Amino acid sequence: MTTDERARPDISAGDSREEAHERVNRRWAEVLQETRVAQTGVQILFGFLLSVAFTARFDDLSAFDTHVYVATVILGAAATGALIAPVSLHRFLTGQQMKDDLVAIAGRLMVTGLVLLSLTISGTVLLILHVVLPDLLAEIFAGSVLLWFALCWYGLPLYLKRRSARRVLGRG
Repeated sequence: MTTDERARPDISAGDSREEAHERVNRRWAEVLQETRVAQTGVQILFGFLLSVAFTARFDDLSAFDTHVYVATVILGAAATGALIAPVSLHRFLTGQQMKDDLVAIAGRLMVTGLVLLSLTISGTVLLILHVVLPDLLAEIFAGSVLLWFALCWYGLPLYLKRRSARRVLGRG
């Protein structure tokens, strides 16, 4: 932590020291940074998924695995679209005095994209593990991965949000 960071007060969404325009600008910058992080992962994964169809072993997939593959590719494409959409919104709507709306819409797109990405990753895990493990074990592991994402990406943030709200109510 730098000296400047220690000297600067912590500015949270409810901090009255932050002006409304400062808050929306900060939130927009945060959304764009989050988008950059998520985009890289989804693009690499989607590229991998597209290449699978051109491998020698693809023809050996069972009907179930082929369906999992198709669903996973579609989920990956949808995740890519949702996670890159905030960039398009920014490009088309900059200067339109809509930043509050952009932040809200981009936030929803990010959550949607993360749901789709967690399903894509779980489908990819299932597809890969079906090749190397017995079916039931592969399905248990893939389900465990999906549960892990649900807990890390949704359960924990929602729990912390609820706990924070209870603390604020307890003070008032």
